[in-house]
Amino acid sequence: MSIPRSDVPVAADEDATLWGFLSHYRQTLRRQADGLTPEQLATPLAPTTLTLGRLLAHMAFVEDYWFSQVLLGGGDVEPWASLDWDSDPDAEMALADGADLATLDGLLTTAIAASDRIWSSEAADAPDLERLSVVERRGRPVSLRWIVVHMIEEYARHCGHADLLRQAIDGATDL
Repeated sequence: MSIPRSDVPVAADEDATLWGFLSHYRQTLRRQADGLTPEQLATPLAPTTLTLGRLLAHMAFVEDYWFSQVLLGGGDVEPWASLDWDSDPDAEMALADGADLATLDGLLTTAIAASDRIWSSEAADAPDLERLSVVERRGRPVSLRWIVVHMIEEYARHCGHADLLRQAIDGATDL
């Protein structure tokens, strides 16, 4: 595997523990797609249309959405801004169709780097996990803590999907 996966600290403060889990799951998802061809990245596990490539594109969007758009109140940026969300609520996944690993992994790592910069700016001395988002969810702003925990949950769920997809592609189980 060319993508290393860090261990989560077992006795750290809240910030290091949360960010450790998020980093671990980000790396896990990327490892599941490592080394695959565009055809393999586009292979679904029936009856779903979900693929490893689509998961990479989805999580790139999710990174941008929660950290840049919800937390900071930033607007849509490319490639998300020009997608037709009205006709397809999962439009971000279509970006993966026909794409190679370098493109999809690049999309995700770029989004992760942007989220990391936001976290770093929040964590200059100590992260303000109580900081509230600019954009509301269900009529209320959410805390940075909530966003990070939500991102851990999102990655953990999709890492489970990725495990099944990768195993169906080539039998790999210990990534």
